[in-house]
Amino acid sequence: MAKTGPLRLRGTPGATLLDSTQGFYNKKNFHSMKGETMLRFDRSGWVWCALSVLALNLGSLFTEEQALSAQEKPQPPSGHLNFFVTPEQIGRQCRFAMEKAEKRYRKLIEMQDAKRTFENTPAFFQYVESNLGDESGSLVFLKYVSTDKEVREASHECGIMLEQFMVEIYTREDLYTALKGYAAKGERLEGEDKKLLEKILLEYRRNGLELDAQEREKIKALKKRLVELEAEFGKNLIEVKDYLAVTREELEGLPEDFIERLEPLEGGKFKVTLDYPDYRPFMRNAKSGDARRRLQEKYHNRAADKNVKLLEEAIKLRREMAEILGYPTHAHYVLEDRMAKDPARVQEFLERLRSRLNEKAEEELKELSSLKKKERGPQADQEIRLWDIAYYRNLLKKTKYDLDEEKLKEYFPLELVTQGMLSIYQRVLGLVFREVKPPYTWHPDVQLFEVRNAATGELIGYFYMDLFPREGKFKHAAAFNLVQGRRLEDGSYQKPVSAIVANLNKPAAGKPSLFKHGELRTFFHEFGHIMHQVLTKARYTRFSGTTVARDFVEAPSQMMENWIWDAQILQSLSGHYKDLTQKIPDALVQRMVEVRNVDSGLRYLGQVFFASVDMAYHTKPEVKNSTELYGELRKRIALIEMTPGTHPQASFGHLMGGYDAAYYGYLWSKVYAEDMLTRFEKRGLLSKEVGQEYRRLILEPGSSVEEADQIRKFLGREPNEEAFLRSIGLKPS
Repeated sequence: MAKTGPLRLRGTPGATLLDSTQGFYNKKNFHSMKGETMLRFDRSGWVWCALSVLALNLGSLFTEEQALSAQEKPQPPSGHLNFFVTPEQIGRQCRFAMEKAEKRYRKLIEMQDAKRTFENTPAFFQYVESNLGDESGSLVFLKYVSTDKEVREASHECGIMLEQFMVEIYTREDLYTALKGYAAKGERLEGEDKKLLEKILLEYRRNGLELDAQEREKIKALKKRLVELEAEFGKNLIEVKDYLAVTREELEGLPEDFIERLEPLEGGKFKVTLDYPDYRPFMRNAKSGDARRRLQEKYHNRAADKNVKLLEEAIKLRREMAEILGYPTHAHYVLEDRMAKDPARVQEFLERLRSRLNEKAEEELKELSSLKKKERGPQADQEIRLWDIAYYRNLLKKTKYDLDEEKLKEYFPLELVTQGMLSIYQRVLGLVFREVKPPYTWHPDVQLFEVRNAATGELIGYFYMDLFPREGKFKHAAAFNLVQGRRLEDGSYQKPVSAIVANLNKPAAGKPSLFKHGELRTFFHEFGHIMHQVLTKARYTRFSGTTVARDFVEAPSQMMENWIWDAQILQSLSGHYKDLTQKIPDALVQRMVEVRNVDSGLRYLGQVFFASVDMAYHTKPEVKNSTELYGELRKRIALIEMTPGTHPQASFGHLMGGYDAAYYGYLWSKVYAEDMLTRFEKRGLLSKEVGQEYRRLILEPGSSVEEADQIRKFLGREPNEEAFLRSIGLKPS
């Protein structure tokens, strides 16, 4: 997911170190340090990506000589990173950073137009914003990772102040006048410089600077209120502590390693939280339909008492702001600056895909219903409910295809998978990863790695891994750009720093962490975002790394997911956790491939539904009841009714966190992802030659080059939907 707006954050996952010689969690490998982390503002916002599991062990990749002495004081990979601040310091430093930026903006305003140049006006304007992001980033990020509630609260307030400060900046007439003063000189600009000026001026116009003073004030007030709503919505989700108490009988079907790690409660019951490591396995494996229903009801009511109202107010304010700016709807406003350009084009895309998927999805529902009848008896309710989908989908794979996820994961132990995955990325993209010991981090579980160019040894950037749950931590998974790559005012290039933040099962002594195949897919996906961020060569933060069009940002990572469907690569990644020399059997790999699209109709209709409800919220003249509209569209598009009494939109963070009128981008970008994959398929998935072109033409530019032009150059032709349709089990038209 990604937020839109002037000053933005970006994110990705992290990992815990496993000792490769022992195969279990070893606390000695971590530098014990209390502290927090840094978050980096950037222009295009958050990248949120569904991450099931990610944990990292590079012990076998690095020698002790390459690691720093554990007695040495850890050094931050960037001078902008400071993970050790008190709540009071956060407030002071946050205000100081804004005051410093304001003084620099004032310098720009007071300059005479005759003396304006590109470097001292639009480039300087961008430098001030980028410096503010560097100086305040770690202060804002702490609300997602700190173990101290007071620090999280102070960080939350800092984030709101900074967002509102940037609303002020992009609605100020004096700054707009200064920028137009330079533009009026008509100097010839090219490439990234030309695009920078165009985008800054466009953002001012989109903020109402061509309107009269009264309307500009309305826009400013609306934007500030939206900042508050978005921040409060996310904070409410982070603070959710609800859980389901279940009996031992209601845990039937769950693997023993899952049950053993549950917190026991009074009366012989067990605590199942609403976090991914608990929720997803429970919904896939618990035989008790009633227990699944109760857990799903809680999951789809997270923060509902507060967030439904916040979302509905945001929808109303977005529509009001779009109307003032002269756009028919909020979706028209958003899509003006996206690849799709127009809501009608998005609706056509979604409807075309829905019509192609509908027949397949209906057949899949019939098969699941038959399976439910066979398991529960002809007298039982045979309708597939929302809380049944994951369970019967998993059961179908076990019974019809003899594919048991719990058995399959035994071939993918964390340390082996991680080593293999990183080796693939290094080979294809021409890189070398080295662990930094001891790491400068915000928590003992976090690791730090440097990224170098394999051919020259040049240091390119860094990435952090923070994967395991803890109290108060961000509940999902996201790719954060902590420090953006950019050209500095002295002409040097700032080394990017990214971080993966997620919530995964933590390995314990004698119990290795094991990847399910879907978790392996998201591992490759998330690391794709890291590479997009770290390998950037864009000159300005506005175009750096994953700050690309929202309907393209997922494409590079979605493409890299395909590596885990290749038989040869799966063999290289596998090894039974009890005997690493025992590779995954060929017959099992074949069954994995067979089930790839066994439920693609229902899965992709679900994505069409999410995109459609997002578009409905942001194109309708009025949304009186977001819950009713959600339920109506779910049944009509996704074919399965919403669970009564639930409010799933209350935890649909994408709609409040930057994917408003943009959720379609996941499907839209997958079209490009699958088309780009055809280049690798022709030369081999591990082709260094194609990998280098991919790095140069797709990953390095960010959005300094138009996304459509990047794709055309990489493909050598216009993109099409044929590879995408084949990838989801449909025949091209």
